[in-house]
Amino acid sequence: MSPGLLPLLAVWGFSWWLNARIAALPKSRATKLAVPVIFGLTILVLWQLVVRIYDVPGVILPAPTDIWARLTAEVPTLWEDFVQTFVKGALSGYVMGCAAAFVTAVLIDRSPFLQKGLLPVGNFIAALPIIGTAPILVMWFGFDWESKAAVVVVMVFFPMLVNTVAGLSATESMQRDLMKTYAASYWQTLFRLRLPAAMPFVFNGLKICTTLALIGAIVAEFFGSPIKGMGFRISTEVGRLGLDMVWAEITVAALAGSAFYGAVAVAERAVTFWHPSQRK
Repeated sequence: MSPGLLPLLAVWGFSWWLNARIAALPKSRATKLAVPVIFGLTILVLWQLVVRIYDVPGVILPAPTDIWARLTAEVPTLWEDFVQTFVKGALSGYVMGCAAAFVTAVLIDRSPFLQKGLLPVGNFIAALPIIGTAPILVMWFGFDWESKAAVVVVMVFFPMLVNTVAGLSATESMQRDLMKTYAASYWQTLFRLRLPAAMPFVFNGLKICTTLALIGAIVAEFFGSPIKGMGFRISTEVGRLGLDMVWAEITVAALAGSAFYGAVAVAERAVTFWHPSQRK
């Protein structure tokens, strides 16, 4: 057995024992948070030990301490890339794509022709690889954030559309018949019955699209962008073998994506508090 393997096994064994003890405690918010935090810290410690003990070159895998040093040293650059990619590209495309999908879903619900004609076409377009559509949209809309927003719109539109259409049809026939006995119009039924019932599906689509939006914006920057942005920085630093900066960008993207998803999940809990999935 390699001598360097002993501290790795010791760290992993201690973490396993500690997590098992915490998981056996009565459930509370603290215990639910402690288990994933300890597990994440364990991964970071093992990563650091592997790099240092086995002298892994930085161009293959930089240590977490090296990534953190680069992260703190390049805050202005990382912030500029974050604004360019996430705020301008991903967030704007997310809002436009999800809003357009929601309106289109209501129109499809009103029109059987659109339901039979548009949804199959939408499924086909959603299956197109981003690696093929992104260069085309970059050439159409230019190299700035507008083309990245267009890529995001294409990526989030159809997942959001499919989930919303499914949600609008989630009510039972007895519920719809009851609204008819009250002489409710289509729009009254939509806003008072069908949209509230569709909210779990709508938020499911919104949560899926948070990840797709950030991925789409970053990948689109590989095919052309100004001299800023997460995708631009990653592709540039890979060519310069600056893997610590690449991992710093990945860290910012992961934190932004997690926070974005968490914000949508909090909104979902506030809106769909009545749904069984939100009950503790």
